[in-house]
Amino acid sequence: MKAYKNSGFQDRVDQVAKAKQRLIEKLRDKPEVDPAAEEARLLASQKREAAQAEKRAQRKAAEAAAEQAARDSKAASEEAEAARLAAIKPEPTEEERKAARDARYAARKKRR
Repeated sequence: MKAYKNSGFQDRVDQVAKAKQRLIEKLRDKPEVDPAAEEARLLASQKREAAQAEKRAQRKAAEAAAEQAARDSKAASEEAEAARLAAIKPEPTEEERKAARDARYAARKKRR
């Protein structure tokens, strides 16, 4: 079994430099991107973004239509409520009750 080697600072710096150099060489060996493939990828990306924008626009239009329908429904219900309240007779005032009582009293007196 190998004993643990306590490496010094310079050894660690050298290891990092070598690892960095290997990565640079690996990237340098990478073949260039085919322009036709890059163009096809870019075109596909643009199509996908256009489709997503269209979906967002449709969803936004649907939400706006739903909000408008809700506002219309609320306005219609408020109008119906206002019509219902207008149809209900208001509570008579004290003077109206007194006039009705006097009219009944006069009618009763007239009958005798």
